[in-house]
Parts: sequence; C-alpha cells; structure tokens
Amino acid sequence: IHQGTKIIPCDFIGCVQTQNRVGDHHRILMSNFFAQTEALMVGKSAEEVRQELAKSGMSDEAIQSMIPHKTFTGNRPSNSILVNALTPRALGAIIAMYEHKVLVQGAIWGINSYDQWGVELGKVLAKSILPQLKSGNIVSD
Repeated sequence: IHQGTKIIPCDFIGCVQTQNRVGDHHRILMSNFFAQTEALMVGKSAEEVRQELAKSGMSDEAIQSMIPHKTFTGNRPSNSILVNALTPRALGAIIAMYEHKVLVQGAIWGINSYDQWGVELGKVLAKSILPQLKSGNIVSD
C-alpha cells in the first residue's frame, strides 16, 4: 500500500476503548493506527531518508543504496474510522456503512452491485464441495 505501483485506497478502523487491557498495548496500537495513515498521506522524501540515515552514521554509499527502499511519495488515499468500542451495534454500523457505500457506488457507476455474475462460479463449485465436507473423510493431500 505504501510503496506499490498501484494506488490502493484503504480504510483503517480503530476502537477508542480497548476490550482487553494489556499494559500499554492499546496505546501502541492506536499510535500505529495514526502513524500509518499519516505515512500514507505524507510519504518520505529522499532527503528525509538521507538525513535520517546520516544521523545513524551510515556511509554515503550505503545511504544511496537504501534510498529507493525507504522513500515513497505519499498522497495515498485512506479513511480513518474510529468507533468508541467494538460492540455489536458498532460492528453493525460499520457493516451498514460498507453496504451503503457499495449501493451508492453501483448507482453512480450504473451497475447492480448485488448482481455479481462472478459469484455464480463459486456457487457451482460449492455444490461439489459440500458433499465432500459432509462425508467426514479426512483429507490426506
């Protein structure tokens, strides 16, 4: 997502309150939540990499070899979605939001978002897989 050749819009979903308090774990997760979205937004220039690696004492030659690996342009689209806590209501709201998004995109693009012909292949394959699952036989391969 950060350095790929294709722009991939993404959503980050976080919870303000943790359900499992373990030391500073939730604060660390949330700091990464905000840091990754910031990184996607601002990126990192070759000059920033040069300065960072020079401070660490790396040679100019080594710095030059690292620049392509540590730079990226930023300006990568992302959404940050925060809920107070992961509750059934919050999860339902998130699912409803995505269903609505798909409906609106389909309307804008002039397609029926819920009529997906590609899903038909999966349905056909499922009919042959179901008897195998019902048989209770152990898979050896």
